[in-house]
This record gives sequence, structure tokens and C-alpha cells, in this order.
Amino acid sequence: MKPFGGGWDEALAPLFTDERYLKIREFLKSEYSSHAVYPDMYDLYNCFRYTPLNSIKAVILGQDPYHEPNQAHGLCFSVKKGVKLPPSLQNIFKEIESDLGIKEPDCGDLTKWAESGVLLLNTTLTVREHQANSHANCGWAWFTDSVIRLISDKTENVAFILWGGNARSKAPLIDAKKHLILQCAHPSPLSAYNGFFGCRHFSKTNEYLQSHGKEPVKWDLN
Repeated sequence: MKPFGGGWDEALAPLFTDERYLKIREFLKSEYSSHAVYPDMYDLYNCFRYTPLNSIKAVILGQDPYHEPNQAHGLCFSVKKGVKLPPSLQNIFKEIESDLGIKEPDCGDLTKWAESGVLLLNTTLTVREHQANSHANCGWAWFTDSVIRLISDKTENVAFILWGGNARSKAPLIDAKKHLILQCAHPSPLSAYNGFFGCRHFSKTNEYLQSHGKEPVKWDLN
């Protein structure tokens, strides 16, 4: 595996040498060799490659990657350039427009957010094609829970953005005394009207960052 840089290699080393991770790796070797699995193996850890540990301003937690071809590329909610926007991402852009007046972009690639300090972390990092949650029980929860704890411990004044039941269940891993925890319904069309629309998490994140002397996140992808 290529080094991630940005302080991650040293921070994640204990996880990558843990027996539980070695079991995940064996499982993935078998899955990638016998099934279509997303994202591409080389994109698996993109969230760490694009967002240095010491530059994190916000963390958005997703569930598992998109499970249709050519969508997932290692950043939660993000799709590759040229791919039709999934409904949840359309709703995220609608809320940004309502909250900040930023016009919906043509492209759903959120790499610019990642480079602006937003860690886009799925709680399960892989999925079989056409089978949502198919890798939910392979050990990823232990790994990503450890990452969330690590960020909470090693950083200060980060906005943790938790949408939906799965993400909100991670709130106890975060130290609320030194971080902002924002929670609401998931942006999926099934739940967006139950509190996601109108949550203003994007402006609230930037207000919090600026009140702690940090540069705001550049949410505008245009």
C-alpha cells in the first residue's frame, strides 16, 4: 500500500497491523477476486489520501459505498466525474443552495471538499455490486470506529456531520467537549423531509470553524 501522507501513516499503523484488519484484508482478497466490488481497490482509502489528518475541519460520515458501476471512488456521497447524481447527493446540493445560496454543481465529484479539509468517510469501506450493506459485517465497523475515535482524540474543533441512524450511532465515539456534533435525518429521498432539509449544517460548520480561528470549508464546487 502506498503511504497516505498527511500524518495518517503513523496514526493508522496500529490498525493496519491489528489481527482484525488482517482478517478484513483476507476477506477482501477473496471478494475482489470472485465478485465485482466497489470502490476499485486503488481508491479504497482515498478519503485519507485527499484529507491530511492535521488539516481536518469537518467529517461527514456515510454508510457504505454506492453499489452500481462507476459511481464509488473512496469518498462518501461522492461520484466520479460524468456520473449521474444519485438522489442523496442531489438533496445535499439542494440543502447547500438553500443554506448558502450556492448553485447546484453539474458534477458530483466531492474531491474539492476533501482537499478543503472535509474527511468523507464511509463507516463500511467496500460493497459488492448491486448489494447494499453486503460488507457491513466484515469488520469495517471496528476499523472506522477506531478512525473516528482517533480523529476525536488527535484533533480539536472539528465539525462531525452525522446524517441518519447509522452515522448518528457513532456520536458516543466523539468528544463533544472539543468538537461540534451535528446530527439530523439522512439526505435520502426516503428521509430528507424528516429534518435533513433545513438543517443548515454547512453554514453551521463554517460558523463553528471561524469562531475557532479556522478557515471555512469551500462548499462551492462550481
